Amino acid sequence: MRAVVQRVASASVTVDGKGISSISKGLMVLVGIGSEDTPVDIDILSNKILGLRVFPDANETMWKNSVKDISGEVLCVSQFTLMANTSKGNKPDFHRAMSSESSRQLYYAFLSKMRQLYVADRIQDGQFGAMMDVTLTNEGPVTFTLDTRKFEYVTPSTDNGDRKVGKSSKTGKSTLTPDGPEIASEP
Repeated sequence: MRAVVQRVASASVTVDGKGISSISKGLMVLVGIGSEDTPVDIDILSNKILGLRVFPDANETMWKNSVKDISGEVLCVSQFTLMANTSKGNKPDFHRAMSSESSRQLYYAFLSKMRQLYVADRIQDGQFGAMMDVTLTNEGPVTFTLDTRKFEYVTPSTDNGDRKVGKSSKTGKSTLTPDGPEIASEP
């Protein structure tokens, strides 16, 4: 799963001129679901979004509080285009995106998990599959990309628990293990 998370003063979604949802201070989250995503990805992404410290504390010291800490709101919008592969040519390739009905089920499971982990009425969403007009006032701007499966630039832990940054393998494939990412070796 991929997400673009933006710290906002406000955000809203409109479909066919009708207001679907809106939030005040909090996070605007665009969510893309990949063809191989599972409930494990939901757990990782929902915990990361709700725990991400992108708000200042009472002393205005940045990076101290999460959306939960400030009792903020979250507006989630499903966006399959986040899964596009644009590495070849100029036409986006959406083969990595999950099919519509399966994606709908996983997206609603993601929303349910977010509501379970936080205050349910502070989690809002757009309209799955609709052409939406999304309006937001980004604070900062503060914007992050999250990807539950993007471990190409992280090598497995060394004996002392440190992580090293390195180049990805040529295969670019990685798997999530209970101990962290495991990068496939070259054949």
